Amino acid sequence: MSFKEELKEYTSCAEAVLKSYMPECEGYQKTVLDAMNYSVNAGGKRLRPIMLLASYRMFGGEGRVVEPFMAAIEMIHSYSLIHDDMPELDNDSLRRGMPTTHVRYGADQALLAGDGLLNLAYETALKSFDIARGADRERCIAAIRVLAGNAGIYGMVGGQCLDVEADKKKRDLNEEEILFVYENKTAALIEAALMSGAILAGAKEDEIEKMKQAGSALGIAFQLQDDILDVIGNEKELGKPIGSDERNGKKTYLSYLGIEKAEQEQERLSMEASAIVEELAGEGNEAGAFLKELFEALVKRKR
Repeated sequence: MSFKEELKEYTSCAEAVLKSYMPECEGYQKTVLDAMNYSVNAGGKRLRPIMLLASYRMFGGEGRVVEPFMAAIEMIHSYSLIHDDMPELDNDSLRRGMPTTHVRYGADQALLAGDGLLNLAYETALKSFDIARGADRERCIAAIRVLAGNAGIYGMVGGQCLDVEADKKKRDLNEEEILFVYENKTAALIEAALMSGAILAGAKEDEIEKMKQAGSALGIAFQLQDDILDVIGNEKELGKPIGSDERNGKKTYLSYLGIEKAEQEQERLSMEASAIVEELAGEGNEAGAFLKELFEALVKRKR
């Protein structure tokens, strides 16, 4: 099976799992439920649940205990995008070629939709206890800790905090600060996906730590590609306006490195992440081979 065919299968699986855990749009809270479903169903590559599933399979995981975590991590990602797009943060009007949630539903319902998805994510992850038995329950606890920690103030929210604060004060971040933002705002959820999959499959502590390192390298490379595409990307392919960083007077890592060096650093980090997976998976591991190809594809993407 080719990589494209495998990716299609993984994506279909992630879509089906996510759909099964999303709530029906009914009741007095129908508006916010509509906004939540609108955001989640607006497209997207489902990269985090795909990585989580591939990591789980790479370490020999079988069964459905991984599914609540696949849905939960995508809900967290979707909530973060809703809030990122709002006028108080990035102030974007398009996401994946469609009006952003606050444009479609208003800032009040967008804020609540993000809150709703974050809370629903943890409710969903906890449903893993309905599936897990024996040692799997301990693994679920460990995976929930990683998911919550990497999404919170010492992860994604912490990175967002510094980013927003600098914007508000119209202060340029230095290179160290920018890397802190990238590591937390972008890489933390990728780390959580790779680590959670490994944990749920029963990987050893040193293997889980290595998957964290792979997620960190990949996350920074992924964000670098975002920065590059914001300068030289195609607006139609991206589904959102380009040049937003320049318009907002925002310095990125690209501002310090330049395009050429940024591309070199991106390739180095991508190769580092791929090498870790290759080492851990060994030969003949289909999920590991898929994950390695996925890493390489992500830093060459055009959208």
